[in-house]
Amino acid sequence: MSSFILKDLCYSYDNKQREIISHMNYEFKDNKVYSIVGKSGAGKTTLLSLLSGLAKPTQGSILFDGKDISKLNSCKYRSNFIGVVFQSFNLLPHLTAIENVILSMDISGKKILNKKEKALELLNSVGLDETTANRRILKLSGGEQQRVAIARALSYDPAVILADEPTGNLDVETENSIIKIFQKLAHDHGKCIILVTHSPEVANMCDVVYKLSSKN
Repeated sequence: MSSFILKDLCYSYDNKQREIISHMNYEFKDNKVYSIVGKSGAGKTTLLSLLSGLAKPTQGSILFDGKDISKLNSCKYRSNFIGVVFQSFNLLPHLTAIENVILSMDISGKKILNKKEKALELLNSVGLDETTANRRILKLSGGEQQRVAIARALSYDPAVILADEPTGNLDVETENSIIKIFQKLAHDHGKCIILVTHSPEVANMCDVVYKLSSKN
């Protein structure tokens, strides 16, 4: 099943004077890890913003499970179906790892029983034990923080994970372990994983690579 179908998708800045994305027709399916590559300014992060509903196309449409996302409730769409992982982690530093995950559950508005137990389960699934889960974010390494960020993105069980340079601040060994988490989420749990990367090594570990240029 396709999570996303992009139909003649275009996006422009500056009152259509500068077209960032031009007539894009891509498909993103469940059970796969996709990488979006291209030079700076090619529209990689813009594409993630469009897929998450934070930006609206100037032309064309994005279908999510067959429905035009422009016609969906944007808050419900983002808080129920789309999980986002940032390069800079965007975690609350004064909270513990487990508190960051629980907060995400609360914000989603979804009814989740035994939140603390579920949060710990998610943190365990990305390789963090209970001791680490109860540490404040400032006490964690970059790799540990990114694992927390992934667990947070999974906190309300979204169908899609969008990741913007998720390994950009990490060493090679940690980078590989993070990509393996994404692979497991896609191949074993049926998620659609879409990540932006500048790393050829990361792209080579993905199932499908889409290369953006000034004209798509």
